[in-house]
Amino acid sequence: QVQLVESGGGLVQAGGSLRLSCAASGRTFTSYHMGWFLQAPGKEREFVASISRTGFSTAYANSVKGRFTISRDNAKNTVYLQMTSLKPEDTAVYYCAAGTSTRYTRLVDFGSWGQGTQVTVSS
Repeated sequence: QVQLVESGGGLVQAGGSLRLSCAASGRTFTSYHMGWFLQAPGKEREFVASISRTGFSTAYANSVKGRFTISRDNAKNTVYLQMTSLKPEDTAVYYCAAGTSTRYTRLVDFGSWGQGTQVTVSS
């Protein structure tokens, strides 16, 4: 099992930027593809972005394409989500996730989760 700890959330004005980080420990980081999900109040958790074990492949939700960038530093056991041009509708708790299945864009593809970090975008 891998342990995940997110950081970097906060309050930002619309149009601003934030970078989320997720530090992993406990198992070999490169065994996992990594993902970010968000959950807004009263809504289901949904996919934001993911990155393959090597970092060569990425995937994004349509709502964040061109604004968010996922990356990973395997030497630091950390995955990042750079968020730019933030909108009020991006407000949510953001969760880091790790998985070992062959796919990495669905909730079921991820078996380990962080505790989440709150992102609030004011208008």
